Amino acid sequence: MLKKRSMPKVSLTSNSEEETKVCAQHLATQLKAGDIVLLQGDLGAGKTTFVKGLAQAFKVTPKKVVSPTFVIMNHYKGKLPLYHFDLYRLEKAQEIDTLDFDEYFYGEGISLIEWPERLGEYKPKQYYLVEFKHKGEHQREITITSRK
Repeated sequence: MLKKRSMPKVSLTSNSEEETKVCAQHLATQLKAGDIVLLQGDLGAGKTTFVKGLAQAFKVTPKKVVSPTFVIMNHYKGKLPLYHFDLYRLEKAQEIDTLDFDEYFYGEGISLIEWPERLGEYKPKQYYLVEFKHKGEHQREITITSRK
């Protein structure tokens, strides 16, 4: 479904949380250690649901996946380590200096970052961008772009 070179941008409509998870599982087939996935969208748009689908693809129980809003980062152990960041509470990009992001980015796991616009100058050069837009109560437009 998602090919890095032949399909740098994919858009689809999800009509349920389950469809959002399936979309994430398709992206998971393209991911490898060191990849970064930026998840952008309003509150309640489906970012954490998407992470649950990715986690399931990497053999992490989806029930273990929760938004790390208050702790900034959750680490899930699966076929590859998943580092799930939620930057919602960061007020300035410079606060990232205190979080040792370099320890996780481009390492042996996959970094999943909610609210990536808060990265500012720390935004990586290579990443997958997953954008979520509300289209209805249960309907979302999901656009995935590869910046590889």
